Amino acid sequence: MIYLDYNATTPVLPEVLEAMMPYFTTEWGNPSSTYKFGYKIKSAIETAREQVANLIGAHPMEMIFTSCATESNNAAIHAALKANPNKRHIVTSAVEHSSVLNYCMALETEGYRITYLPVDREGLLKLADLESAITEETSLVSLMWANNETGVLFPVKEIVEICRSRGVLYHCDAVQAAGKVDINVGNLSINYLSLTGHKFHAPKGVGALYVKRKTPMASFIHGGHQERNLRGGTESVPLIVGIGKAAELARKHLPRYDDEVRPLRDTLEEGILKSMANVELNGDKIQRLANTSSISFQGIESEALLILLDKEGICASSGSACLADSDEPSHVVSAMKSQSAASRQMVRFSLDASNTTTDVQTALVAVKRAAESLRG
Repeated sequence: MIYLDYNATTPVLPEVLEAMMPYFTTEWGNPSSTYKFGYKIKSAIETAREQVANLIGAHPMEMIFTSCATESNNAAIHAALKANPNKRHIVTSAVEHSSVLNYCMALETEGYRITYLPVDREGLLKLADLESAITEETSLVSLMWANNETGVLFPVKEIVEICRSRGVLYHCDAVQAAGKVDINVGNLSINYLSLTGHKFHAPKGVGALYVKRKTPMASFIHGGHQERNLRGGTESVPLIVGIGKAAELARKHLPRYDDEVRPLRDTLEEGILKSMANVELNGDKIQRLANTSSISFQGIESEALLILLDKEGICASSGSACLADSDEPSHVVSAMKSQSAASRQMVRFSLDASNTTTDVQTALVAVKRAAESLRG
């Protein structure tokens, strides 16, 4: 198998599994217990909190552990609305993850007004559109750091400056950016920032939400006193330890990430674009994650191409894994190229430092063979 779908999920690293194992076996106490056997496990959670905070330049007390990115995104939006109950307007974009878009659509049924900012053909946001969308009724701007389908990067620093100047809270979905680009929230006035472990070699089922000090936060899940009374529910200690260790490793590897991954991505991407007819890159060529390539194969349905690639042991996708069961075309590419069939003909390749040149060359041959077969 050649795995080229790292934006969907990543394997748990051996070092991460090793760190987790004691909390499945000998150290199985409840961290909320007052006796030593349980309470000493709380220190493992706090170590993990510090490790995750270090990945994004935060203070450990600004981190709240969650179950996933969807919960983190929903919790941030919920908190902003609770803080400003009289402000019923949210600004987001047409290419956000479904966990943001679907929550916003649900809020519309409750009388909230949502502005979905458009993107251009390259997937880029116009800051002038953001400026004009914010009003006195705006409670939150929710714009991602890196797009999960195209890898396109939004201008986070400039978004922060606009939101700060207008006195509006800003939530950033940084799920795809963490571990791939340098994030230092200490230098940015981001109010909320979402992460999830399984995008950087931690297990599924654990995420985190950064909440800047003095930013309003309200419980999204009510229960016990866990997470400083901000997120009820007994902590999943093994998973939290896992995301902590993975964050530590991601931080160490970050300086090498771009140099290791970008050449592999570029070899695959350029090989497809230069050797095949009727193919098109989706997303800006420069303002993009080093590992992500979204390519439309004109005249070929995404699923047909992916089935043939799967038969050759190549794992890729037609967009977000969270929408894999949907028959709908990519909403991201549709927003970029509304008059094109590209959204039904796109394949996302997302790589990792564990991929090799051999992987890329083998995949390139398989993609060309599959596409030629489908075009007859």
